[in-house]
Amino acid sequence: MTPRDKVGFAVVGLGCIAQTAVLPSFAASKNAKLVAVVSRDREKAQQAARKFNASSAYTNAEYAACLANPEVSAVYIATPSGEHADFTIRAAEAGKHVLCEKPLAASVEQSRQMVEACRQNGVLLMTAYRKYFEPSALYLKKLVQNNDLGRLDVIHTVFCELYNPGVSPAWLLDPKLSGGGPLTDLGVYCVNTCRWIAGEDPLEVRAQAWSHDKQRFRDVEEGIAFQMRFPSGLMLQGSSTYGAAMTSFLYIQGTNGWVMLNPAYQCEDERLLSGKIAGQPVARRFEVLDEFVVEIDEFASAIQEKRSIEPDGVQGHRDMIILSAIYEAARTQGAVVVNY
Repeated sequence: MTPRDKVGFAVVGLGCIAQTAVLPSFAASKNAKLVAVVSRDREKAQQAARKFNASSAYTNAEYAACLANPEVSAVYIATPSGEHADFTIRAAEAGKHVLCEKPLAASVEQSRQMVEACRQNGVLLMTAYRKYFEPSALYLKKLVQNNDLGRLDVIHTVFCELYNPGVSPAWLLDPKLSGGGPLTDLGVYCVNTCRWIAGEDPLEVRAQAWSHDKQRFRDVEEGIAFQMRFPSGLMLQGSSTYGAAMTSFLYIQGTNGWVMLNPAYQCEDERLLSGKIAGQPVARRFEVLDEFVVEIDEFASAIQEKRSIEPDGVQGHRDMIILSAIYEAARTQGAVVVNY
């Protein structure tokens, strides 16, 4: 493959995120092309291949054949989280680069195995955190890096979505497939984005989980509120729930000012940023863009240029460690030190 060649991708898992966001993005990609799709259902795979112009369609049982396809250089894994490790490790052993949806896995041990397999086989592993390439998040990070807000004091952040039975994927409530409830599905964005923007990792966490509908949410939490303490003294207050309408925001308060981004994480709406820095009002509007195109292009570019990529698998694994600590804090009702 020369630097000008588009990187051939196979998309594994053809659920909602793949059908509505991942697969359509390849049509606008500068650096990547869709070569193959993989699904547990043959007819679904064939239909997706026709719709999105993939040359090959495979079932899960034929995954080895997909990985043997010389046109496939990378895989985008969009299956339930509990299946990420198997698909990733097999891809790594076949010499294929991996872009994996968040959370990286359903457990810390699974994510550790994924990172190690990709390291041993010399392939890239990227966790699909779109915020690293999204203009409003980059703008916030630059404000922090330039010390425009002064010393950071408090971050408040929320990401919620109403779980709708019959519409929302049923596997989200199965801890073996999801790894948890809204914390792993939505709250992981709060955890990763904020520690990336702040440029530091939490030392200690506390948490409180709840379930109003104890029958539906008997295996995972319906909602959770969590606190993270950072080395600089920064405190983060976050929450995520399946019991409220779709909403997200990110509020950062420092000694020299404050900024609020709303919405912060979902990608369907334009983002509005407001605040006051050094006594001067700040207001910016960020238009909607296809964040999946940017994410896929960045990963493909790293493959073409044979360079590293952020957010890599190590960052995804680190978030799994933090999420695990938050769940432990919710169970024990005490402070839990994060051991990386």
